[in-house]
Amino acid sequence: MISFSRRHLIGAAAAASTRFILPAAAQNESSPAPPASFSFDEVIRRAQELSAAPFDSSASKPPAPFDALDYDAWRDIRFKRDQAFLAGANGGFRLETFHLGFLYGRAVTINTIRDGIATPIPYAPALFDFGRVKNDKPLPVNTGFAGFRLLFPLNDPHVYDEAISFLGASYFRFLGRDQQYGLSARGLCVEAGTAKESFPFFREFWITTPAPGGNQIMIFALLDSEATTGAYKFTLTAGPESVIEIDITLFPRRSGVKFGLAPLTSMFLTGENDRRVRDGFRNELHDSDGLMVHTSAGEWLWRPINNPHNERISSFLDINAKGFGLLQRDRAFQSYQDLDLAYEKRPSYFVEPLKDWGRGRVELIELPTLDETNDNVVASWTPDVAPQQGAAFSFAYRITAGLEMPRLTPNGRVVNTFEAPARALGSTEPLNPNARRFLVDFAGGDLAYYLIDPKQVQAVVSTTRGRVTRTDITANPHIDGLRAMIDIVLNPGETTDLRLFLRAADRTLTETWTYLWSTV
Repeated sequence: MISFSRRHLIGAAAAASTRFILPAAAQNESSPAPPASFSFDEVIRRAQELSAAPFDSSASKPPAPFDALDYDAWRDIRFKRDQAFLAGANGGFRLETFHLGFLYGRAVTINTIRDGIATPIPYAPALFDFGRVKNDKPLPVNTGFAGFRLLFPLNDPHVYDEAISFLGASYFRFLGRDQQYGLSARGLCVEAGTAKESFPFFREFWITTPAPGGNQIMIFALLDSEATTGAYKFTLTAGPESVIEIDITLFPRRSGVKFGLAPLTSMFLTGENDRRVRDGFRNELHDSDGLMVHTSAGEWLWRPINNPHNERISSFLDINAKGFGLLQRDRAFQSYQDLDLAYEKRPSYFVEPLKDWGRGRVELIELPTLDETNDNVVASWTPDVAPQQGAAFSFAYRITAGLEMPRLTPNGRVVNTFEAPARALGSTEPLNPNARRFLVDFAGGDLAYYLIDPKQVQAVVSTTRGRVTRTDITANPHIDGLRAMIDIVLNPGETTDLRLFLRAADRTLTETWTYLWSTV
């Protein structure tokens, strides 16, 4: 697996191919049947038929002059707000399309559904303000679009903000109130973390006309790739914490494929636990700073994300896991000091199955990067048994976009992770390169109760390799919580998985901090 620029990945990840056109159903000329109401069943039927056809891997590119645009010139092409679709039909959502260009060369068909009838949106230059881009050649009405976005008054009843966008491959991003774009979701991962990784893409979309003034809208999508086709139903509910419920039916083109379900993609360059890459005045740069897993046993796991020296894959085995997500916990502007990019407002995405997922694993992939424009973190659910060729494979889940999301931390939560040499400051004792000290701050839950006497609290520590030589618990009044310290010694060239949580008597006080450390 390689790291891609976030500017480029969603446009260039999938090799483009010509649109698949299904044959029209035969009609009785003497008594034509009334058109059937478009539904998810129709998308499933198309996905199944598409899976039986050979995959077209031929690449395409935008028509001239749009094939020669750089990123900034392409971004200069703006959809005209007064041309928005769905506007006037309701007081809620408005639909805008993205123009082809730059790396977004694969045209997708975008339809709207009204009264059960699906109607394609025809391409028209009048929909766009082309800015600096000059084009004197007319483009055909079947030129298509690169993707689309839906606007909704998320933050102000009188202002339409971007609530969700689909652009490039199977990527989509959505927001709740007071949030700014950061991480992305994907429709599917195929062979992620291997040299065989490929990127499925959405060929066609159908957007329903929502109820007047409503905050919920339904989107259907047809996915295609060499490995599988798929029918998708997205139900977006926009609000302070926006939620998408996703129903999916896949039709694998071959067996034995490693699929990553409900994948999330993010960026981590540097943070308080990983200072390998420094960036001037900004102490931290990340869209997400940790992976959270809610296990079937009810345990909450927190794994701080790293920017490793080499690609790293971590697996959290489970049966019917209750959820996982990539979270941005650090909400302090002082941590980032970025007036333009507002990393403290990047949303967290948390995935929860709507049906049992069976036996499998939450997989975390971390890739090394030296650039904050690279999405170098992927989290997904991988089933133990790969779906079989030709057999329909269905699953469903919801994703919530939020900021603090307190329901995910019913007990104390990890708020900081620090690494340091395993010796006291100013000590003259020899520095052991195979020893490390970890300082973990916990806050929330009932931890403030123990500030006056932290000796009532026990640090429960385990490690898969090495030995823990010292532990300590100290009150941290700055966070109304406690700081746990662990010293560990590991043999050269080994890797260990550390686990830590706090307990008072027989009562668990916090989530479980888990961390991968290596002397390699």
